[in-house]
Amino acid sequence: MPVNDTQVSFDDELLVVVDEKNRVLGYKNKLECHKGDGILHRAFSVFIFNDRGEVLIQKRSGQKHLWPHFWSNSCCSHPRKGEELENAVQRRLAEELGISTPLTHLFTFQYHAKFGNVGSEREICAVYIGKSSDRIVVNPNEIAEWRWIKINDLTRELAKDPDQYTPWIKLEWERMMLEHRGEIEHIILP
Repeated sequence: MPVNDTQVSFDDELLVVVDEKNRVLGYKNKLECHKGDGILHRAFSVFIFNDRGEVLIQKRSGQKHLWPHFWSNSCCSHPRKGEELENAVQRRLAEELGISTPLTHLFTFQYHAKFGNVGSEREICAVYIGKSSDRIVVNPNEIAEWRWIKINDLTRELAKDPDQYTPWIKLEWERMMLEHRGEIEHIILP
């Protein structure tokens, strides 16, 4: 299986620091944003579905500082200084999964999750969904494993074994299933 092994994520890349109302306050490097209790910054999460009613999930690379080897959504990251959110989302889909597809924004929310003494995610996160039947070409610097899973099976796995998953996928998936099931079904129907 072909892979894209270019390093695409760096501790010194500048992220967009925001206030509680998502107004830009400035820019800090990724490492600073995730130290200790974290600094509030912009982020995004993407869920890619296929024609079979499955969603793509990934196990994060062991190179990740926060939640290495935890299962998570299809793709997630941050816009960089000077980068529009939609451009950042498409950039990361290409860098992590080797795909490009139109996306639908579902919601934006704020959360804070601490990973032991290592650091924290403190994000205002935009959540997107899309559909693709393109061949997945993973970047091993970002992804250790990946798989397609039926929607109801993911819901069951998150309930049965939540400690295997990142905090944000649990928050996002619950809201998606409660408030956005119709939009998801519209995306996956042929």
